[in-house]
Amino acid sequence: MANKRLNLSVQYACDAAGLPARPQIRAWTRAALDADGPRGGQITIRFVDLEEGQALNREYRHKDYATNVLSFPYETEPTVFGDLVVCAPVVAREASEQGKALLAHYAHLIVHGMLHLQGYDHETGEEDARRMEDTERAVLGTLGFDDPYAGE
Repeated sequence: MANKRLNLSVQYACDAAGLPARPQIRAWTRAALDADGPRGGQITIRFVDLEEGQALNREYRHKDYATNVLSFPYETEPTVFGDLVVCAPVVAREASEQGKALLAHYAHLIVHGMLHLQGYDHETGEEDARRMEDTERAVLGTLGFDDPYAGE
């Protein structure tokens, strides 16, 4: 039987207002990790500023701007091993521009990133994108959040 334990490290490498608390992050991470059935994970989530977010995106994706979340999957079976980097200023800006609650946007992006760590990819075609978005909606719904894609 595979280990279902979640080992979660949360790093606050910036001093942004409205960052989610560890218990919230753990709940979101666990819900996303179990989207396709209970499984274990060794996950690090790091909240960063614009400078670090841009440097990482430039180095690993060859895009010279900060993005909302970067996913670094290392292993998906039997345990998910990976890192998420969340750029707090980008998340705050997006939430404001989209008229979304900041906490709900953080929840969405952590769920989104966790699905990437498990092999979901919305950039490989419409069917894959739909599957990922449907899973995000389902997971966020179980957590009490509205559909993040409503109105798009």
